[in-house]
Amino acid sequence: MSERTGVLTLRLAGPLQSWGASSRFARRTTERAPTKSGVLGLLAAAQGRERGADLSDLAALTFAVRLDQPGTRVRDYQTAHHGDTGKSMPVSERFYLSDAVFVAAVEGDESLIDALYAAVRAPTFLPFLGRRSCPPSRPIDLGVHRGGLRRALRAEPWQAAAWFQRRRAHERRIELEVIADLAAGDGPGDALRDQPLSFDPRHRRYGLREVHSSAVTVANPLGAARRTSPPPKHDPMVLLED
Repeated sequence: MSERTGVLTLRLAGPLQSWGASSRFARRTTERAPTKSGVLGLLAAAQGRERGADLSDLAALTFAVRLDQPGTRVRDYQTAHHGDTGKSMPVSERFYLSDAVFVAAVEGDESLIDALYAAVRAPTFLPFLGRRSCPPSRPIDLGVHRGGLRRALRAEPWQAAAWFQRRRAHERRIELEVIADLAAGDGPGDALRDQPLSFDPRHRRYGLREVHSSAVTVANPLGAARRTSPPPKHDPMVLLED
């Protein structure tokens, strides 16, 4: 990697999202935040990469996600029929995040980051939020930053929906959780099996990566806009005077 690096930030928001890291056919779970494999898959699709293409450059990117609006976990049941025989398949249990908003960030070589930014602005394949049934509610690109991943996550405005921001209008500053790749030698951290090695449908492979949780503080647009005025002068004893 060259010394010049960049950070690409993405707004991941939609009616439903699902970011599985250990799912099986009959039970498709979701993590509480976007996975590295899910976001890198989105970027690979935006660039038009084939599923069997080399992922080493994307896998080397440093990844983090900011939880701007955690959302609600919901469960659904789905049925299907075999495409050739018409036989009914087992009922599958599927989990989603509803009304969630995240800011995902990847940091790496400046030229690669710029290429990824161009791809998400004009994607070859449409992006989806973990599953093809979960499209984003608006364009996902936020921009490219210089100066490091954590600084980029502090600089991005709070992306939560207006109705969610109004709930915390009394707070001028908002603390948001960040889940990020753990740098070598900074352990221990929590292990997740979502480091993509291959998206080839014949042999998908994922490795372990270590992550840690921290927080960044951002301004609340509604809180900053509030104005306080002194209470009106009022003497309750005036009406009792002669």
